[in-house]
Amino acid sequence: MKNSVKWLIRHGFLPHGEETGITGQWLGQILAHLIRQGQSLKQLSEQQWMEALTQTAKQLTRHPSVPGRESLIDPTKNELPLIQIDPYIRGIVRWLNMMHIYTICSCDGEGRRPAELYFLHDLSAEQLTIIRTCAPKRINVRLSRHSGRFQRILLHYDPDHMDDLLVMAERLYDVWRHPGQLLAYRFEAFKRRLISLLDINGPSGREQQVCRHLQRRLRPKTDELYTDHYGNLLAAIHCGDGPTVLLSAHMDTVCSFPPDRAIVCNENTLRASSGILGADDRAGIAVILELIDVIRHSRFHGTLKIAFTVREEIGCLGSRHLDRDFLRDVDAAIVVDRRGTRDIVTSNGGTPFCPDEYGQLFKQAGALAGMPDWKTTTGGLSDAKVFASFGIPSVNLSVGYQNEHTEDETLDCQAALETVLLLETIFDQNLLSPFIEQRTTVQN
Repeated sequence: MKNSVKWLIRHGFLPHGEETGITGQWLGQILAHLIRQGQSLKQLSEQQWMEALTQTAKQLTRHPSVPGRESLIDPTKNELPLIQIDPYIRGIVRWLNMMHIYTICSCDGEGRRPAELYFLHDLSAEQLTIIRTCAPKRINVRLSRHSGRFQRILLHYDPDHMDDLLVMAERLYDVWRHPGQLLAYRFEAFKRRLISLLDINGPSGREQQVCRHLQRRLRPKTDELYTDHYGNLLAAIHCGDGPTVLLSAHMDTVCSFPPDRAIVCNENTLRASSGILGADDRAGIAVILELIDVIRHSRFHGTLKIAFTVREEIGCLGSRHLDRDFLRDVDAAIVVDRRGTRDIVTSNGGTPFCPDEYGQLFKQAGALAGMPDWKTTTGGLSDAKVFASFGIPSVNLSVGYQNEHTEDETLDCQAALETVLLLETIFDQNLLSPFIEQRTTVQN
């Protein structure tokens, strides 16, 4: 991308002479100013471009045709007052509004505090995913509610890298113009999450480091969080009235990681430089964390329970000893711990985990998500068999790893992300509710 186009996009201007209204006047005055100075946009550094923006904005904002500040404008009906918005966040604001993610107020933090975005309407799961995905690695996105009314996003950034906000604007523009680009950015962020989990040692019986890491991630996002008597990490997120669904993965790996190993990335595939990779079942944990990030903003109504179990690799001991009070109201379970791609494990050794129609719901979700080749199949021992033995309909979903428990173990990151998309469809479409309601009626 040419710098001249890049500078325009990062600061919220349409790059091909398409601007109208006050924003078009502003851009025209900037370019005229540069011509008078014997300069062109192509010759400027970004800092010089920003100085030109500021200088012309000061002159133009005194004109009566300039709209009021952002908080005084209805962005669904009126031109966005780009000229009045802080320089490091105006691009983010512009492209969010172009995607109908309407803001009412914003601030770039001036390098001293987090940037802020306030929204006209509560964010959907899809909209929140766009914002999180387009944030660069060094920006931490936090969602809150201001004064009980408006949802607010805080963008925590390193003051020495305030231009990360401009990178975020670029990414949002890319997603607005090319929606398929969102999946590419999401894959990049998801792969980072996978690698961070694969860096944590935690063989069976020594899962404490993994557990502490997950506690830090879950504490601000869950309504209940505790470790049971056996060491399983248990949590709950309440999303209104409806069924209680359990999501589960195990924290332990079959053995320790070598001390000096590295994670080797070859496009979509991860492997370890030595020893096992540990994607069984860190990949399942990563998938569940992705869903937790957006579950409150989806259309799911009910309670999501999470069980990260211990000692699965030595006989599913964690799930066998899991706090029964925690499981008492669980209507259905989903385990994320199957090798390969697009398998829905519904039985083991002739023992069914669930009625046929429960497995079919996941095939339906796959079709809705553009992945019609998800299939029900039989599989090996996992926590799904344990939960089924407690009378809970259960499945175990593929999460992309192969050759587990060996030095040839690999992880297909794209396949793991596809499992995230499957689960997001299951919950956002509330596909489990009719099955659970019918089952409850029959039992009563």
